[in-house]
Amino acid sequence: MNTNTPAGQALQIRVYRELEDLQALQPAWEALLANYALATTFSTFEWLVSWWRSFGKNQKLMVVGFFDTGSSLVALAPLSLTRIRLAKTISLRLLRLMGDGSSDSDNLDLPVRAGFEERFAESLLHFLERERSSWDFVEFNTMPPQSPGANALLRLLGRKKWVAIEKQRPTSVILLPATWEEYLRELSSEDQKNLTRYARRLERRYEVRIRRCREESELPKCLEALFVHHQARWEAAGERGSFGSSERRSFYHELSRSLLGQGKLDLWVLELDGRVVAAQFGFRYGERVFQLQEGNDPKHASDRVGFLLRGHVMKELIAQGVRTYDFLGGAPGYKARWGAQADHYLDLRFARPFSAGATYLLAQDYAGRSKSWLRRNLPTAAWKTLHKINVGIRRVEGTTESPKSATEEGTAQDPKSMDGRQ
Repeated sequence: MNTNTPAGQALQIRVYRELEDLQALQPAWEALLANYALATTFSTFEWLVSWWRSFGKNQKLMVVGFFDTGSSLVALAPLSLTRIRLAKTISLRLLRLMGDGSSDSDNLDLPVRAGFEERFAESLLHFLERERSSWDFVEFNTMPPQSPGANALLRLLGRKKWVAIEKQRPTSVILLPATWEEYLRELSSEDQKNLTRYARRLERRYEVRIRRCREESELPKCLEALFVHHQARWEAAGERGSFGSSERRSFYHELSRSLLGQGKLDLWVLELDGRVVAAQFGFRYGERVFQLQEGNDPKHASDRVGFLLRGHVMKELIAQGVRTYDFLGGAPGYKARWGAQADHYLDLRFARPFSAGATYLLAQDYAGRSKSWLRRNLPTAAWKTLHKINVGIRRVEGTTESPKSATEEGTAQDPKSMDGRQ
């Protein structure tokens, strides 16, 4: 851990470069989030440390704490360093939010105590300038657009004339009413009927049980069903699937034990004759539940087991006082049938002016705008052909990410889609 105070700044900076050092910061970390209105599970010590143990192997930790004159933690920038290869002999050093890069985390943020936003931004930028020899460009992805720390940083980057590129990433949420009856009225008449019709049909054929995992002894069975059913759907489509990764399985096991112990795990399963045929993995923070992954047995697709499980979960959550069901990343799409509304995250990329990182970001932005122009102006058939060629090249180079999950109702969704991320 390093400690220093930037000249002319009131905030003291402490840098934590080893996971063991973070243990001492945990109480202050939790106290900061307790008073931060935008806090979510994704900014917690439990999430980020569990994530790091599974995915941080080829990265360097750089968690930056900002303290006032009374040594109270007033802001936090959980960062990590990695290297990305642009060509055989060219690579750049990427500084990003801890938790980013594996397609598991959303709503990553820079939590800051109210009133300290501007000083936090100044201190962070001063720190980055001092550490400029260790990084080339910065990516802060999936931040809430209302993030006080992110917006203060964005304003400062503009004043300092750093290269900064701001983009939006789609998300979707359901704002739940006070009663199940009110929620039902928001669904189509067909879905209202199907919730009853398919439930009765299942009960005639099987012994049906729907439950939330509440005991650690139940975790292996519930998680394995999630992994297996999720993989089955993607492998049948010729894709890899998320849970082919031992790192991701390990992450889900560790995270589940931690969240379960705090009563924050929302892992629901639907069993037919004692066998789990549908599982939905989520967690809660306050009155908000985040839906992260799901897996449904393809053999029971005609029984609509995923559809019935979600309906049951919605009913239970409303009764428990949950007011927001967050599908996280991805456009509403099929989720609109459940009342999902479109929202967005903030992606912020920046670099020092006249640097290699700035050149890369500007070139990447230009390429992205050119791609958008081509998509708007090329005939559909020509665009699809060009896209297939590009995907083929990326697969040969080993740069493609596996698609996120689909539900029993649809096809593969956006990389951050919520009926399971691939």
